[in-house]
Amino acid sequence: MITSSRREDERVQDVTRPSVARMYDYYLGGKDSYQVDRDAAEQVAQAMPEIRELALENRSFLRRSVRYMARRGIRQFLDIGSGLPTAGNTHEIAQAIIPDAQVVYVDIDPVVLTHGRALLATDDRTTVVQGDMRRPSEVLGHRETARLIDPTAPVGVLMIAMIHFLTVDERRSVMQQLRKALAPGSYLAATHVTVEGHAPAAVEQIEAVYATTPTPIFFRPKEEITPFFEGFDAVDPGLVTIDQWNPDSDELDQPAEKIGTWLYGAVGRKP
Repeated sequence: MITSSRREDERVQDVTRPSVARMYDYYLGGKDSYQVDRDAAEQVAQAMPEIRELALENRSFLRRSVRYMARRGIRQFLDIGSGLPTAGNTHEIAQAIIPDAQVVYVDIDPVVLTHGRALLATDDRTTVVQGDMRRPSEVLGHRETARLIDPTAPVGVLMIAMIHFLTVDERRSVMQQLRKALAPGSYLAATHVTVEGHAPAAVEQIEAVYATTPTPIFFRPKEEITPFFEGFDAVDPGLVTIDQWNPDSDELDQPAEKIGTWLYGAVGRKP
């Protein structure tokens, strides 16, 4: 996943420390992780036993939100913090509805770039770039982003399981820059972990594990997650736990009841 500086970029490549992207791949059943990542992921699982099911449900939310946007004419997508390639990638979902949809994946982990570029070698409508979500101008100004994304047309921006890595100060700067750069009619889809309904000791244990990575995580209540969507009109049903978000009654990815209660998610449209 994405971190905040060149120094952190170097630490992402340090296999002596756990990586958020590799941990997430492990949750999803992937094989691109080291023992340090697996050990950290198992510590998270002690506090959140349903973490693997939750990671799958988070991917399901991504697919539902991409379908929602594509069905409303969004033809270009920016997937920030995309992680390692897995089944049901953004471009596969979008292009099933709009065959010429264009997708830019963004991540800071070099492993993601290597795997992503191999996966997408024959698809000239999709690319992977190295970028930092805390520097939106660099992400949006990357030559590969500029090649595929028309800034004057609506864009579907995905920040799935990403905004909870931003501090409050970073939230104001990052989200404002993104919102200003997007054309009217653009969408933002995002998910964020919550403290609500969970034991403080479990939350503290998970935050402590992620504090050992280059990317600390911040659990928040709903009222502190809502500001991430400032300037966007929420799609019904608004900001809800992800097991409650399925406005198109998508039969392909029905939400798993209660599994999503660790995560709030929403899709918003820029007016």
